[in-house]
Amino acid sequence: MLSSFALLHVACRGQIDYANITNSPEWNCIHTNDSETMFPTNFAWGAATSAYQIEGGWNVDDKGPSIWDTFCHEGGRLVFEGQSGDVTCNSYELWEEDLRCIRQLGLTHYRLSLSWSRLLPEGITRHVNQKGLRYYNKVINDLVASDVLPMVTLYHFDLPQALQDQGGWKSPEIAAIFDSYARFCFESFGDRVKLWITLNEPYVCAKLGHEDGIFAPGVKEPGMAAYLVGHNMLRGHARAWHSYNVLYRAKQGGSVSLAINSDWAEPLDPASPDDTAATERYLAFTLGWFAWPLFVTGDYPEVMRSSIEVRSKELGYQEGSRLPRFSKDEPSLLGTADFFALNYYTSRRVKPGECCPGVLGLKSDQDAEGVVDPSWPVCGVSWLAVVPDGLRKLLKYIKDTFNNPAVYITENGFSQVGPVDMEDVQRCGFYHDIIQEIARALREDGVDVRGYFAWSLLDNFEWADGFSVRFGLFHVDFSRPERPRTAYRSGREYAGIISKYRSQTMVNI
Repeated sequence: MLSSFALLHVACRGQIDYANITNSPEWNCIHTNDSETMFPTNFAWGAATSAYQIEGGWNVDDKGPSIWDTFCHEGGRLVFEGQSGDVTCNSYELWEEDLRCIRQLGLTHYRLSLSWSRLLPEGITRHVNQKGLRYYNKVINDLVASDVLPMVTLYHFDLPQALQDQGGWKSPEIAAIFDSYARFCFESFGDRVKLWITLNEPYVCAKLGHEDGIFAPGVKEPGMAAYLVGHNMLRGHARAWHSYNVLYRAKQGGSVSLAINSDWAEPLDPASPDDTAATERYLAFTLGWFAWPLFVTGDYPEVMRSSIEVRSKELGYQEGSRLPRFSKDEPSLLGTADFFALNYYTSRRVKPGECCPGVLGLKSDQDAEGVVDPSWPVCGVSWLAVVPDGLRKLLKYIKDTFNNPAVYITENGFSQVGPVDMEDVQRCGFYHDIIQEIARALREDGVDVRGYFAWSLLDNFEWADGFSVRFGLFHVDFSRPERPRTAYRSGREYAGIISKYRSQTMVNI
């Protein structure tokens, strides 16, 4: 998920009064009326994690280094207090403790990611790390034995350093290398894994990792590298989807998609044509950048391409299009998502941008600035305005814009900073509100929402924010070598929601 350095030292600004919300009739009732339930019987109730953020064991059992290992060790000044994921939750050694947490919540699904460099230390299938393969086989087998369905992400920000040394996501060869890795994973785990995410948040990898340089690999090439990286990630995704479709779908029966992060966005002044146009650009350069090629045309949004070309012309850039074009000789992107995987955290009001005149850059190309409405509470980190109804609006937008796809909300959460608050009433209230908005999207808007994954199962290494920001349903005490996990109140409440839903649907079957 995304990250910010600007931390607040209170849990919420402009707080919603959540103090008694868990005693409200609406909270305790899964039914919207006597005859119908809010959620379908097969709705996925999940939580999510990623390998680098929880596993630790960065250099044990023949694992190769990833770009986040390098970034933290060599560029640690960009990470809060020089922290790293070297040990983090130590899930590589404490997987059984994670499984206990998963069972305690009563999850039906669990989203995890594979460490590419733990499985393939050099990034290629010439050298398979059998210890890494055994670890993930055990994790997946234990989940299935516990009646928990795994959703597996192939890539969650942690490219093998060996591949970064060859150009990483900027290299045109990376698409074929990623496809080979994906086929290895489909072959190794696909008999048990039926939900696959190829790439998590390519926008973050492209912009924060290759434009701003504040995420691994720390590249700063404004206006150029982000578009190339995003392009190659989409090429890799398309190849992997087609490989699954041709080689594995018939015998494994799974589904494959790509996880896209997006805010909800609406004009700062709904009556302003300039704000409305800025909002269109804002969504095109975030959600549309990766969703449009998969669901609409097989290419980038026209407003994105035209904005980049106009800015290039204004600045006298004459070295061709900065936004690459897809080749007809490569696998088509259109239709290469079996469901829409959405990571949603916050919303913005949008107006035309006011920065970087005369400078090539993604932000100046976009020419749109998102601002936080003063009425929205802000939790933990400064960027995370709490806007539950923004999720419903975004879901409706996805339905109307992308041909009513099946949607899994693959990340969503509420952060905590400062002193640990185990009785996190505000987060409990947030989960109440967000689940109500999903129910409304299902019932009133007709959105085909298939599941919800809370970020995160555990407090973990939150990228540039290190351990200073906590999203977990379980608190992890990083000061102790045993890394004990203890359920927050919000974890217990979320377990209660799942239990009530599952028991009531059983009654109605």
